[in-house]
Amino acid sequence: MLAKAKTVLQHNCKIPFNRPAQVGNELTYMQDCIGRGHISGNGYYTKQCEQFFERRFGFRKTLLTTSCTDALEMAAILIDIQPGDEVIVPAYTFVSTANAFILRGAKIVFADSEDRTPNMDVARLEALITPKTKAIVIVHYAGMACDMEALAELTQRHDLFLIEDAAHAIDATYKGKPLGSFGQLATFSFHETKNVVCGEGGLLVINDPGMIRRAEIIRDKGTDRLAFFRGEVDKYTWQDVGSSFLPADYVAAYLWAQLENLDRIQAKRLAIWQTYHEKLQLLAEAGLVKLPRLPRYASNNAHMYYLVCRNLEERTFLINYLKQANIQAVFHYLPLHESPFFQPHHDGRILSNTLRYADCLVRLPLFYDLELEQARRVADVVIEACRQFQSGSIPA
Repeated sequence: MLAKAKTVLQHNCKIPFNRPAQVGNELTYMQDCIGRGHISGNGYYTKQCEQFFERRFGFRKTLLTTSCTDALEMAAILIDIQPGDEVIVPAYTFVSTANAFILRGAKIVFADSEDRTPNMDVARLEALITPKTKAIVIVHYAGMACDMEALAELTQRHDLFLIEDAAHAIDATYKGKPLGSFGQLATFSFHETKNVVCGEGGLLVINDPGMIRRAEIIRDKGTDRLAFFRGEVDKYTWQDVGSSFLPADYVAAYLWAQLENLDRIQAKRLAIWQTYHEKLQLLAEAGLVKLPRLPRYASNNAHMYYLVCRNLEERTFLINYLKQANIQAVFHYLPLHESPFFQPHHDGRILSNTLRYADCLVRLPLFYDLELEQARRVADVVIEACRQFQSGSIPA
């Protein structure tokens, strides 16, 4: 009777899509930050976080920002985007990837996803390049690398900037080399839905040493205040365009506690990801859904676990079925080229893979505190839903 009651309780317990992790000394470090008497930007914990990324991943220079969006806006300023410049961006991404460059006057040219992953279809990019193209901005969807060798060759041959929107891609690699280290610039996110979090936060990676000093100025309201604090100038003044892109140090304190535990966080997320992948193979074998496909050159940082259903009706049924079982699963991006803002400016190309992912992709719960038993329950309910939709045609 007790076992039955426990089972009922487990099945009635809501499993959210995401829950921000608290894994160590977050509150201790935030309190310590306050005790140090410096809670504005560029304090002790900001430096700890930036040095962590430079040491662990070999990035040339990193600057903590208030969000990945702000890091992308800094990137647009750093490459001197001017009205009329063209920037190639995936259509299947968050709006910030495009908006950062539109704010500087760029014309956005949207690229379709590839068939096997939601990443940009690199093989079809060259046809989008014109004499006005200035940059290609890629997104490593779900932390799985784009084909970086092909992208590097393409951008070098056409003398274009390569910018990595690595919002999903902390601790992920291409052929063993960290994502974020390929483009002249790269950006990361520490939003509460990411692998390591601080509520809202981001990082700008500067791999081109010629951009470092200007990046510091842009981040600090267009002033050379950071150089002043280092004793490099006797006063700081307005040097360039910029804004307040620097987060409070107590936000960095929360992030530092997460970074200290990055390996533990990653191990748990990978275990959850693998649990889903193993249990849901039978659906893929039956041809009912597609599971994430990891390219040979890419590592898996377990940022998300997604399924691709066969059509919108099936995806809607699955999400609703999970909701009835107190499990929150969600779809992802709507096609940017069909958005109310951009549709009048789109060139009319049909981006079929973008549309397919927008209609068919569903993300399952994946967060640090999710227990493996809960992940197995989610997978079981997904299988039940597919059986219901197929009238029991899936083998037990």
